[in-house]
Amino acid sequence: MDTFWFYFKEGLFHVLDWNAYDHILFIIVLTIPYTFASWKRLLTLVTVFTVGHTISLSLAAYGVVKINTTLIELLIPVTILITALYNIFTAGKKGRKEKVGVYLIVALFFGLIHGFGFSTYFKMMTASTEAKFLPLLEYTLGIEASQIIIVLLVLIVSFIGQFIFRFSIRDWVMVISAVVIGVAIPIFRNALIALNI
Repeated sequence: MDTFWFYFKEGLFHVLDWNAYDHILFIIVLTIPYTFASWKRLLTLVTVFTVGHTISLSLAAYGVVKINTTLIELLIPVTILITALYNIFTAGKKGRKEKVGVYLIVALFFGLIHGFGFSTYFKMMTASTEAKFLPLLEYTLGIEASQIIIVLLVLIVSFIGQFIFRFSIRDWVMVISAVVIGVAIPIFRNALIALNI
């Protein structure tokens, strides 16, 4: 049980770390177009994202794939920027709801990218452990729990913004997505510098 809580907390606080807030930014832009009324669709998206995340973590942990961490550090803000820009261009449009299959595929793919971002840390944590499956599962549960916490906070703030302060859904999505873009651009720029591009 002690090892469960260790890996669970590591997953939980690795996402909720304000010094590495790129994961939080992605969950914010993934969540912001939704309300409590569409929580099932949103939970499915977040869980599919976690599945992608877990696949890439396991591939890296078992040495199946070797990744260029600097390249991944560039791709992570790209996923944030793409999602935020998509939100801006589709805010308030009805066609969004019809593309659930596309969203699931994209969430899975973006999850793979974010998972590789966590893989170095996870490999360091489990370097002395032969059996990696249980730690991976426990770590993943922590990640999923942290993402659900972020989703709930975003939904609550969105509820306050839309139903108490009377922002339209369209304006709310556009403003929050634009703020996230403003925060993600320096991360993207720093990643470009690290790659010498």
